[in-house]
Amino acid sequence: MASGGAPRRRPGLLLDLFSRTLARGHYGYHQPGLPLAVTQAAPASVADLESSSSSSSSQPPPLSPSSSSPPSASSSSSPPPSPDSDSSPPPAWAHPKPRPRVLNVVRSCRRAVVGAPRKMFLLLLLLLGAVVLAAYIWRREARLLEPWEPDLDALRFSKEPLPAPLARTNITDYRLPLRTRGRHVVDADGRRFKLSSVNWYGASDELFVPGGLDVRHRDSIARTIRRLGFNSVRLPYADEMVLTNPVVDGRVVAANPDLAGRRALDVFEAVTTALTDAGVAVIVNNHITSATWCCGANPCDAGWANDHLGPLCPVRQTEEQWMANWEAVMGRFRDNPLVIGADLRNEVRGLWGTMPWSRWAAAAERCGNRLLRLKPDWLIVVEGTESANDLSGARDRPIRLDLPDRLVYSAHVYSWSGWGSLDGRFAQRTYSSFARAMRHNWAYLVENDIAPVWVGELGAPHHPTRGDAHYWKNLWRFLKSVDADFGYWALNARKPKDNEPETYSLLADDWETPVLDYRLRDMLDLMRAQ
Repeated sequence: MASGGAPRRRPGLLLDLFSRTLARGHYGYHQPGLPLAVTQAAPASVADLESSSSSSSSQPPPLSPSSSSPPSASSSSSPPPSPDSDSSPPPAWAHPKPRPRVLNVVRSCRRAVVGAPRKMFLLLLLLLGAVVLAAYIWRREARLLEPWEPDLDALRFSKEPLPAPLARTNITDYRLPLRTRGRHVVDADGRRFKLSSVNWYGASDELFVPGGLDVRHRDSIARTIRRLGFNSVRLPYADEMVLTNPVVDGRVVAANPDLAGRRALDVFEAVTTALTDAGVAVIVNNHITSATWCCGANPCDAGWANDHLGPLCPVRQTEEQWMANWEAVMGRFRDNPLVIGADLRNEVRGLWGTMPWSRWAAAAERCGNRLLRLKPDWLIVVEGTESANDLSGARDRPIRLDLPDRLVYSAHVYSWSGWGSLDGRFAQRTYSSFARAMRHNWAYLVENDIAPVWVGELGAPHHPTRGDAHYWKNLWRFLKSVDADFGYWALNARKPKDNEPETYSLLADDWETPVLDYRLRDMLDLMRAQ
């Protein structure tokens, strides 16, 4: 015993323990080149270790690798334990936990890079490039969100009286019905009728009523639209409005007491009549299935029929029901010549580009031909897929109506459009990139004199960011270059359900005073272009 009372262990004991641990390997399995008796089981106690060490010291040394004969069983002083023997389980240290997979990957990468200067340099260069790219994108996005200061011409326009509408934009000066010829919509005498439109929404939302009827009489709003220079209105409705046709809340038609207690379709017809009485043409638009703000990621409202989704959709309809809804709405306007057309469905889209143009084109033909049998004089408006951005499918698969000169294509263009492409959103593109996208998506139909294209939705806020202003500048430069028909979103001063301010509106809260800024200035310039 030592002076401290602790037993003195032989120096070879720890070395023997360490060698046995190595012999077991990382997971306690037998390692090639080592005796099986060493790797199968670990000593259960220190006494066993000492006994094993003493017995091993009396054994003859193992054969060298150069020996051609394997060691015989008699050369071993202790035979390997039999499978039936009662051996204690190996201790925990014999089975260390495996490393996490992420750590293994990191260590593998480190081993691949360390000692290879070229790989290390390339890795650092890649990391540096990623940091520089992220910083560039962040700075560019931050700059796009900075407020835009109006130019002097826009400020001057806001202080001048609104010019009178152009005579050639008044549809009552044209001889109906309208037809299409090449890239233009023309009247019965062959004169071009340029669609200079504004959207007036509300019947497609939860209250089922076009906005503003609680503030001003519908006749007054219709006259204001004509005074702003627009010759047509895109009037959206929801299929739910047709299917339920509820009695409207009297508060939402407070400025139109004759509409109190009326049903939603009656109010829709009354607003349409007010517009046409003021000399404003109307294009009816099937905007959405369930009455709500459009357009989100809800698959129930992405297409014209949703019965394949089953109970997922609160308002379900087949394609047949969709067409029957159209007949119920348009049947009210067969005798109104200034209801000039039907925009069959708003912003048809699929999940991540899964709406085939051919499928939509076939459905549009079935519905369009059915409406033309109801009244042959209507224009049939067919929007592009992917939120109406893309009409490129019409190159190889054009719409074929029974009456071909009734077809008008439609596209929608906003600052956030194009977000899924490599070139990015329209708010951040150069003019050449923007114009290239327009020509690919829809303008080829106009420039090649194939068919009219009505840009039925476009818009920007009262107080734009630099990105909004950049998009708007490029858009109007291009629209003027191709002399396009257009429809601004939107007239509404406020959104219907929560009475929130509409930042894209053309009217103040009184639904009479126009917002004179850069948007109306540019639209009036396009109305004058021929």
